[in-house]
Amino acid sequence: MALDVLNELAWRDAINQQTDEDGLRDIITKEQIGAYVGIDPTGDSMHIGHLIPFMILKRFQMAGVRPVILIGGATGSIGDPSGKKQERQLLDQGAIDQNVAKMTRQMEKLFGKDGFTVTNNNNWLGQMSLVDFLRDFGKLFPINVMLAKDVVASRLEAGISFTEFTYQILQAIDFHHLWKDEHVRLQIGGSDQWGNITGGIDLIHRLEGSDAPAFGLTVPLLLKADGTKFGKTEGGAVWLDPAKTTPFEFYQFWLNTADTDVEKMLKYFTFLTQEEIAGLVQEMETDAAARKAQKRLAEEVTKFVHGEQAVKTAELMTSVLFGNGDVASLKVDEVAALAGNVPSFEFDGQAVGILDLIVKSGLETSKTAARKSVADGAIRVNGEQIKDVEAIIDPTKKFDGQYVIIKRGKKKWAIGKIAQDIIFFS
Repeated sequence: MALDVLNELAWRDAINQQTDEDGLRDIITKEQIGAYVGIDPTGDSMHIGHLIPFMILKRFQMAGVRPVILIGGATGSIGDPSGKKQERQLLDQGAIDQNVAKMTRQMEKLFGKDGFTVTNNNNWLGQMSLVDFLRDFGKLFPINVMLAKDVVASRLEAGISFTEFTYQILQAIDFHHLWKDEHVRLQIGGSDQWGNITGGIDLIHRLEGSDAPAFGLTVPLLLKADGTKFGKTEGGAVWLDPAKTTPFEFYQFWLNTADTDVEKMLKYFTFLTQEEIAGLVQEMETDAAARKAQKRLAEEVTKFVHGEQAVKTAELMTSVLFGNGDVASLKVDEVAALAGNVPSFEFDGQAVGILDLIVKSGLETSKTAARKSVADGAIRVNGEQIKDVEAIIDPTKKFDGQYVIIKRGKKKWAIGKIAQDIIFFS
């Protein structure tokens, strides 16, 4: 399998640049090496844009290469200028430590707890004195070479601090440290990391000899067919943290992938075979309305990030909201997740007339309109059709007395949340 990983990545259009394909292929065949991806804990969660190089790392893991994930507890306090037009806001150490802990848990979900390493560069960079840094490493980096790096050159006009200017040295030190201590021979990163990666390879060659095996590979910037950057929605980033982007919202993001982008996303974000992807693309061409490719994409990525149960819950909620799913079959935690994605309101939980409940929910603005909706058979409460305009709704009968689900027509929903302090709005 190791022999095929680079060909597989090429088929998936997942390689932007690499330093020595033949040399990397050869060493993967002969040795158990490590490959690493680094990420700075500038936030408390990864978003799906961050996920791309880690998908590549996962593919190397499946091919027998040991993954090493570097969380930049030290570099996160400095700020990588890559891809930025101005200086980053620096975080205090407490915030960085919290982010490191949260990201570590995310990595364990993606890669498992065995057979890979999560490490923190604060363990070595944080112990280094300024004199050691300048004497042992600063002297090995010619200023003219550093200035020529795209990441620096692109910032010279707007300005770049000495702090961010030195970031490429710190990342090079990381590669060298992992080369020595973790038998890492490959660094993987986004396309904007090419200069930093090659800087690390140059440092390894200076310190360990020009024949020391060290390789770099970058992933292309992922754009949608319309030329816009992948990973953003009207509501902002799509996060891996379920508290920031619910698994249902995560699933829906992938389910709503445009036909023109779905093949690319299947190649990047799933571990389906070439034959399986080709079959899905063929089905899409013959019956695009069925959206089988999008459904499979949503299922695979949600399972990878959130697990099998999250997929089942998201599919059930999708069926309830947009199909003919059975509301009464929902569990309390599933209703809670649903409440974050449809208009919701709070009330005291006392028995209430159906007309008052409909108006309170916002599904109708007046009792007159509510009366007509009930009479027309358009109202369902907890999945049960209500035709009696005098009906009294007891909210304690379903969902542990915590929620009441109201539906008007085919697509209008509201959830009553009982005796809670927080009101959710979609």
